[in-house]
Amino acid sequence: MSRTAHPGDADTVVEVEFRTESPTHPFVRGSAEASCTFDLAKMIPRQNGAHAEFFTVLGADADGIQRLVEDRDTVEAELLVEHEDATLVEFLVSGGCPARRLAELGALPQTVWARDGEGRIVADIPSTRDAPAVTEAFLAENPDLELVTKREKSALVPPFSNSGVRQTLRMHLTDRQLDVVQTAFEMGYYDWPRGCTGEDVAAALDISSATFAEHVRTAERKLLGVLFEQVGAAAPDLQ
Repeated sequence: MSRTAHPGDADTVVEVEFRTESPTHPFVRGSAEASCTFDLAKMIPRQNGAHAEFFTVLGADADGIQRLVEDRDTVEAELLVEHEDATLVEFLVSGGCPARRLAELGALPQTVWARDGEGRIVADIPSTRDAPAVTEAFLAENPDLELVTKREKSALVPPFSNSGVRQTLRMHLTDRQLDVVQTAFEMGYYDWPRGCTGEDVAAALDISSATFAEHVRTAERKLLGVLFEQVGAAAPDLQ
């Protein structure tokens, strides 16, 4: 039976969406210069307060992305993986990052993307946080962003919806396990034939091959466990 979400319910969140066209954000500027789409795959903390942002780039040819990477003068950028229909690009950012700041304020960033010079950031604010205070503080620190939508929604989501998958990953995997398995996927480790080796992924993450193997196997086992639990619950006759 469905139920209506009410303000303050423990199982509701406030979804907020912000918009920006500021070229100070590498993914926004890149999407404008290459007339393409940048979709944030993940962020990883680096030394001295910096962090790496990994973006999947869609709708741009490899040569255009290569020029885009080489022309960076204010932020380090590297083209990591080229596929037929997408490219993985890493930005090493030492300044502030809106998505990271939202997380520090207690929100849960869901999507960060930009298309043709227009960027969007979507985040969920749990009922345990003061949504207006989080939003006000974020906008005060990021005047180039504007709030375009704000709505309450149920925090209980189907396990295989987009939000459900993200929620499941956060619940079952450690941050490091998620970093390892997502990086492996994006670098082509699960392609056939493989686009890279475990050693390649380990080197990209600056970990040993043994540590990579441990994390990736643990993550795979956890994810398969969740998958088969859901299949069994939905279709007992498949057991």
